Order: sequence, then structure tokens, then C-alpha cells
Amino acid sequence: MPSASLSSQRASLRWLSNEYFEQNGDNIEILENPPSSLEFSRLVHISRPVVIKGLKVPASTLWSDEYLIDRMGARQISIAVTPNGLADAVTVGPDDQFFFVEPLLDKMTMAEFLSNISTNLMSNNEDICYLQSQNGNLYSGDDFAGQGIQSFSEFEPLRSDVPSEIAFCTEALGRSPDAVNLWIGDGRSVTSIHSDPYENIYTVLRGAKHFTLLPPTEGWCLNECRFPHASYQRCSKTGKLFVQPSEGVDNIRWSSVSSPHITGALPQEAHPIHITLGPGDTLYLPAGWWHHVRQLPGATTIALNWWYDMEMRGMSWVMLSFLRGINEVPFGNTDEDDDEVE
Repeated sequence: MPSASLSSQRASLRWLSNEYFEQNGDNIEILENPPSSLEFSRLVHISRPVVIKGLKVPASTLWSDEYLIDRMGARQISIAVTPNGLADAVTVGPDDQFFFVEPLLDKMTMAEFLSNISTNLMSNNEDICYLQSQNGNLYSGDDFAGQGIQSFSEFEPLRSDVPSEIAFCTEALGRSPDAVNLWIGDGRSVTSIHSDPYENIYTVLRGAKHFTLLPPTEGWCLNECRFPHASYQRCSKTGKLFVQPSEGVDNIRWSSVSSPHITGALPQEAHPIHITLGPGDTLYLPAGWWHHVRQLPGATTIALNWWYDMEMRGMSWVMLSFLRGINEVPFGNTDEDDDEVE
């Protein structure tokens, strides 16, 4: 794209970003009780984050460490392991190059996992564990396909404590969730900033989550680049984790801003919104909103979320794609050539 056209597009995105902020500000609505389906449909139409109080699920009062260990027993569960708490994030790898690095997936019992977290909080153990398997680790789309088939879940003994859907969301959106996920970790695990094509209902059961949010109009602030893919592997001799570049995998488009919650990390024109959710708090996070998530230091944080597919018809998806920029995404490493994996 010619530099003049690129400059014009950037100016247009900045103008749109400023207009959106002038119209909406950084105010976040707080509801003292869950909305009706009609009220929620209006929130989806406005497409701004909302904090919801009073959404109760059985897990809220049942899930002590002892309860989780007893219910899960000797079942093996998938745990993400990293040396820095950054799973699915841009990290320095071989030859001081930047990579989009996925975590090592390890198997352990719930007792071993919770012990690892509590022990690591008081030690210098290099392994940081996070239960973040996503993609429906409690319920997946197969559970709502109408064929009477229940999907496999490593957390089947906990399913009775978690509703498979949120009534006001399902009725308002006219569909069941695509995935329901369980998250357990401590303050050392951080979710790098990204956006999802889902209407997201995110509730905290224990601990706290610190969200840094940016509207879709400010995606230009995040300096997205293309990074080679890699994953953490464990050295058979030392037992330490190292970054292993992947073969035959396309470059990953990801933000190069690692800590958007820190003052000065974003351009002055950005308007980040900071929200902390405590036990019993729920966040409605609209599709396309950028979010960076940290957890309460020194404690175990447990959360659930329900992902509902966004409406792809109409202008929503097209507009979200446009707001990420229509110009070619640059490489994250300056010495990379333009050879893509086919």
C-alpha cells in the first residue's frame, strides 16, 4: 500500500477512535442484578462492557480447594506451564528473535496442580502453572448440537456445579454458548492483550481479575505484527523450559504491546479502561473488545466464562476486521523475509 494511503488510513482510524471516545467516554455501567434477556439484548446492541453483580452459580459457594480435590480425585487434567507466566504470548526465543509462544501442556491431578500453585507462591520454582485449556474445557459446542451427545470434559465431576448456559444470554442471542471454560491460576499468570469473536460472560468465583480494556476502535494502538510460532518444551537434561520454534506453521498476528496496563505503554491517544472483578462479579465483554488480564497476587483465582458466537451477519464482523487495519501486517522481527508457510 502506498505510504500516502497508509498515512490516510491511520489518520482515519485515529479520527474514528477519538469520535468514539468523545461519544462514549470511559464509563462502565454496573448492574446490581443480572439483566433480563431484553435488557441484555440492548447491552449487546450498544456493545460496551458491563459489570454485573449477583450472578450466582453453585460453584460460587462450593469450590474450596478441598472440594475440588475431592471431586476430581485422581483424574488427570491439562495444565499450561511456562517459565514466565505468559502463555500464548510474544516472547524472546532463539537468536533473540520474537516468537508467539504457546505453553507446554502438562498432565497432573487437581491436588498436584493446586499444591503447585500454593507452593510456588512461596518459592522460586521456575514453572508457572495455569489452568487455561479453553475451547470448552467444561462444555463445548457438541453439548448444544441437539443430538443428545455429551462432549468429553476433563472436568466432568464439576459440571453439575456450573450451568451450561446463562439464561438471559441464550434467550437474548437466540443461541447456546460455543464454549464454557474454567480458569484457575495465581498472580504470576498473565493473559496477553487480544480480542475474541465472542460475546463473553466472565465471572470470578475466588480471588480477583484485573482487566485492561480497549474498544475495537483502538486496535490501531496495539502495533500488531506477524510473529513466528513456537512452543515451550522441556529439556531432558536440565528439566528447564525452552522456546522451540515450530515448523510448517504460519506466522501469528499478535499485538507487540506486552504490558498495556503500564502508563506510557500505549499511545497518548489511547483510552484504556481498567476494571477489577472480585468474587461474585461478572463482566460482559462484547465481541471484538481488546483485553489484557492479570490476577490477584499471592492468591488462587478461579473464574468461569461463557463464550457465545458473535453475530456474523450484517456489518459487525466486517467493521471489526476493518478496525484492525486493512494494510499489510508487518513482521515482528526486522530481519524476517516475506516467505509465508503455505
